[in-house]
Amino acid sequence: MAAAGAGAGAPTFPSMASLIPTPTPTTPVPCLLPRRRTKPALRASPIPRPKKPSPLSCAATATATSTPTPVRAAASKPAGSWRDLCSLNAWVVRDYRRLVDSVGALEPALRSLSDEQLKAKTAEFRARLAQGETLADVQAEAFAVVREAARRTLGMRHFDVQIIGGAVLHDGCIAEMKTGEGKTLVSTLAAYLNALTGEGVHVVTVNDYLAQRDAEWMGRVHRFLGLTVGLIQAGMKSDERRASYGCDITYTNNSELGFDYLRDNLSRNKEQLVMRWPRPFHFAIVDEVDSVLIDEGRNPLLISGEDNRDAARYPVAAKLAELLMEGVHYTVELKGNNIDLTEDGVAHAEIILGTDDLWDENDPWARFVMNALKAKVFYRRDVQYIVRNGKAIIINELTGRVEPKRRWSDGIHQAVEAKEGLKIQADSIIVAQITYQSLFKLYPKLSGMTGTAKTEEKEFLKMFKMPVIEVPTNLPNIRVDLPIQAFATARGKWQYVRAEVESIFQLGRPVLVGTTSVESSEYLSGLLKSHNIPHNVLNARPKYAAREAEIIAQAGRKHAITISTNMAGRGTDIILGGNPKMLAKEIVEDNILPFLTHEPTDIDMEGESTSHKGLSKIELGPSSLGLLAKAAVMAKFVHKSERNEWSSSMAKSTIAESIEMAQTIGMEKLQKRLAEESEMHPLCDAIGLAYLSVLMDCEIRCLAEGAEVKMLGGLHVIGTSLHESRRIDNQLRGRAGRQGDPGSTRFMKFNLDTEWAVRLISRITNDEDIAIESNVVVKQLLGLQINAEKYYFGIRKSLVEFDEVLEVQRRHVYSLRQVILSGDSESCSGQVFQYMQAVADEIILLNIDPQKAPKTWNLAKLLAEFVSLGGKLLSESFKDIQEENLQSALEQMHGCGPVEADSLALPNMPVPPSSFRGIRKKTSSVMRWLAICADDTSKKGRYTNTVNLLRKYFGDFLIATYLNAVEESHYDDSYISGIEREVLLKTLDTLWKDHLVNMNKLSSAVNVRSFGHRNPLEEYKIDGCRFFISMLSATRRLAVESLLHYWSSQVESDNIFKTEDQ
Repeated sequence: MAAAGAGAGAPTFPSMASLIPTPTPTTPVPCLLPRRRTKPALRASPIPRPKKPSPLSCAATATATSTPTPVRAAASKPAGSWRDLCSLNAWVVRDYRRLVDSVGALEPALRSLSDEQLKAKTAEFRARLAQGETLADVQAEAFAVVREAARRTLGMRHFDVQIIGGAVLHDGCIAEMKTGEGKTLVSTLAAYLNALTGEGVHVVTVNDYLAQRDAEWMGRVHRFLGLTVGLIQAGMKSDERRASYGCDITYTNNSELGFDYLRDNLSRNKEQLVMRWPRPFHFAIVDEVDSVLIDEGRNPLLISGEDNRDAARYPVAAKLAELLMEGVHYTVELKGNNIDLTEDGVAHAEIILGTDDLWDENDPWARFVMNALKAKVFYRRDVQYIVRNGKAIIINELTGRVEPKRRWSDGIHQAVEAKEGLKIQADSIIVAQITYQSLFKLYPKLSGMTGTAKTEEKEFLKMFKMPVIEVPTNLPNIRVDLPIQAFATARGKWQYVRAEVESIFQLGRPVLVGTTSVESSEYLSGLLKSHNIPHNVLNARPKYAAREAEIIAQAGRKHAITISTNMAGRGTDIILGGNPKMLAKEIVEDNILPFLTHEPTDIDMEGESTSHKGLSKIELGPSSLGLLAKAAVMAKFVHKSERNEWSSSMAKSTIAESIEMAQTIGMEKLQKRLAEESEMHPLCDAIGLAYLSVLMDCEIRCLAEGAEVKMLGGLHVIGTSLHESRRIDNQLRGRAGRQGDPGSTRFMKFNLDTEWAVRLISRITNDEDIAIESNVVVKQLLGLQINAEKYYFGIRKSLVEFDEVLEVQRRHVYSLRQVILSGDSESCSGQVFQYMQAVADEIILLNIDPQKAPKTWNLAKLLAEFVSLGGKLLSESFKDIQEENLQSALEQMHGCGPVEADSLALPNMPVPPSSFRGIRKKTSSVMRWLAICADDTSKKGRYTNTVNLLRKYFGDFLIATYLNAVEESHYDDSYISGIEREVLLKTLDTLWKDHLVNMNKLSSAVNVRSFGHRNPLEEYKIDGCRFFISMLSATRRLAVESLLHYWSSQVESDNIFKTEDQ
C-alpha cells in the first residue's frame, strides 16, 4: 500500500498485515505443509517497498476474544504439558493452590459477618499469636479477611492467582506477576499478615507518587481492619517520619528509607531518631524489586558534606577539556566509561595550566581535568541531565524522571556545572554511604514483586537468597510480539518508526513508543509534528512531567499516541479506552479550578493542541453537567468570600481531598449531606458529588471505547532501541496485552557498527535505510544484550563484594553508635572505661615484648605517651617518675604472689586515686582484670603476667584519675553522661567519615594491583581491615584525650571540638 501524498524519497516497509493474518469466518484456515529446512538467510522486506506500512491489525485476536466465553483462571488450570511437569515453578505454584482452596472455603462465612465483626478479626489474630500460634497458623484466615475487606472497601476481590502472589511474598520470595495483574492489591495480603506481629512492615516503592497512592488506596483496607498506616514523603519533618515508622504498615520509597537509616546513624541524641530502634527492620515488600536492587544497585546512597576549597578549578578544567581532542590528547574506553590522557595530552595540559606535574599533591589538577573530560564525553545534556533554573538536574535513566535532590559524587556534578557555565556548587565529602543491596540485607525477611525478574533469578538467588516464583496470569496472554527489525542507519530507523506510528494511528489503535532519552523522544516528536500526527510526550521535561497522570490516563484511548522515555516505575497501567477515574478528575479540575484560583498553573501546555487532537470528547449527561455547574457556582462564591487569593496548589489539593472523600462515603451519603446543608454551601461535598456523577459517565464511555480498541487489536508498543537488559525490554512489552487484552509489540534497533551493516545490506539492496528481519541479526543483537547483562552483573557483583567488606565495618560502627546513643549513663560510662583500658593496653603492648626481659622494653616512650594522653591530669602524678623507677617496680613485681585486682599498685610508683568505691565500680575493676587475663589476642611469653599487671595498673590509674576529676567538678550525672555521649559520638563520626573517604580511594587504587597478579578484592579486604583497626584505635585515643582534656580545661576541649568540625 502506498500512502497518498507520500514523498518520493519515503522509505519502504514490510507488510505487517502479512505478519499477523486476519482470518474471516469465510476464509478457510490454511494447512501447514512440511517443508525442507534451509539455512536462515538475511532478508529485506518480502514485498516491493511501499511508501508506508500496511495497518497493523490484531483483528484475529480481537475476533477470537470478542465473543464472551468462559475462561478458567490460570491458577486453577492443571499443568498439562511435559514442560509444566518438569518445571519446578509449576510444582511450587501447585503447592500454593492448597492455600487458595483454604482461603476460598472461608469466604462464605466471612461474607456473612458485619463490618465490626470483620474488624474484630485483627484483635483475634493478635491474641492467637500472643498465645503461641505462628503466622502460618493464621495465614489462610488472614488472607480471607483481607480479600473480604478489599471487596467491601475498594470493590476489588483478590483473584486466586493474587492469593498465590501474596503467599509468595509472605514466604520471602520474589513474585513475578505480569503488568496489569494487580501487584499493588497483592501486597495487602502479606503486609497485613506480617503486621499482626506489631514489629512493623515496610512497603517500598520507587517514588513518592506511588508511595502516596498506595498508602491512600490500599491503606483503606488496612485501616478498615484496624491497622495503622504511615507514609514517608520527601520534605517531611522528623516528628512526622517518627509517627509513620511507628505505624503497623509504612509506605515509603527506597531512597527515603535509605537516607532515613543513614541520618539516624548520624544523630547526636535519641530524640532525633525516626526509625524503630533498636530493631528498625522486620519485613519489607519491595515493589519493582528488580529496579531497586539491580538497576539502581550500581549507585550507592551517599550523604555528603560541603567543601568549597577547589571550586575555582572546575571552570578552568572545563575550558581545558574543550581544547583537548579525542584520539590526540586522550583516549576513550566506552565499555568502562574511562578516559586516559596521552603523553601529548599531559604535556599540553601542563603547559596550559602552568604546572610541572598534573599529579602534584600540593597543586593537584589531574582529578579536575579527568572529570572535565568525562563530563564532556559521557554526560550529555537531555540524556543524563537537564538544565533547569540554573541547575544541572539528573535524569533517572530507568524511569525518565528528574531527581533534583540527587548529585553525582567525586566532583562529576561540579564538572558538568562548569561545562554548562552554571554556578559551581560546593564539592561533596562523603559522610555516610550504603548500597541498596546492603540496606535491604538488614531485613530478616525480605520479599519483592515485579513483572520482570526471571531473567535475573540467578543474581537474586546468589546475592539475596531470594527465589523468583512466576505467578500465573489470571487470563491467558494473547499479545503478539513482532520480529525485531535492525537498521544500518539511524535515519532509516526513525523514518520507519514514524511511518509505523502513522499507519496505526489511521487504524485507530493506541500507540506507546518507548525511547531511551529525552533527546530521542523530542526528535521523534518533531518528526510526528512535521506530519501533523497528534501525540503526547512523557519525559523529564517539566512541561511534560507535570502532566504525567493525564498523559497515562489518555494513553489507552482510541487514536492516542504516547512517546515515553521509559515506562519502568510509572506505576500506572494503560487501560484500553482510558482510565475513567483520571479522566473524571481531569474534567472536574478543568471545570472547577478557574473559579477557585486565578493563579496560572506551573504546567507548560506546549503541544496540548496537538495532543488532544484525534481523541474523542467525553460526553457528559445532563445530571453531570448540572452538578458541575452547581459546584462551579459554589467555587466562585467561596473564592469571592475568601479575602486571600487561593494558590493553584491549594485549589488542586481541595479538589483531590473532595474526590478522596467522595470515593470513601459514596453518592447516597453525599446527596443526603447536601440536602441537609443546602444553606451552608458545602463546596467539598458539591465537588465530590459532581466527580462521582462524571465518573459514571466516564466509565460508560471508557468501557465502550475500550471494547472498540480491543476489536481493533489493542495497544501497540514500539521500542525504538534495545536496552542493556532483556528485562527492561520486557517491562516495555508488558504494557501491551494486560489482563488478557489484545496487543502487539515491535522493537527496532539501529546497529552502531554502521559500516558492517551497510556492507551486509549492499549485498541485497542498494537502499541502506531498509529494515532487516533475520534470525541471524536477532541472535546477534540478543547476544550483545546478554553480554551487556553479564558485564553489568559483573559490575554489581564486584560492587557487592567490595561493599560486603564495608558492610561488616558499618554494622560494627552503627551498632556501637546505637549502644552509645540509646544507653543509660551507666552504659555510657562503661564504654568510656573500655576505651581507656584499650588505650592503655595499646600504649603498653606497642612498647614491650613479653618474651624478653623488662630491661629491654622501651619504658621511657611508654611513660611519655601515657603522660601526654592525660595532659595536666597525669603530668603532676608522674613528673618525678623516670624509666628506672618503672623498671625497678616491674622487677619487684615479677614472680610476686597474689595481688588484689581492685586496688593494684606498683612499688615506687604513684598510687591510683581511690575512686573505685561502691560495688559497681569494684565489679567493673575486677571484670577488666579478668578480661586482661583471658586476652588471647596479645602476644604471650615468659613475662606475660608482668605485662598483665602493667596493663591493669595503667588502666586503673587512667580511669581513677578520670573519675576523680569528674567528681571534683560537682556536675550531676545527667550532665556528665551528656558530655561523655557527645564526645564519643563526635570522635566516632569524625573518624568514620575519614575512613569512608580512605576506603573509596582504596577501592580505586587496588585495581592497579591486578597488574602485579594480585587479587584486587583480597587486597581491598586486607588493607580495609587494617584501615578499620587503625580507625577504631584512633577513635578510642581521640575520645579519651578529649574527655581528659575537658575535665582539665574546658577551653582546651572546646578548641578540640572546633578542630574536629573543621
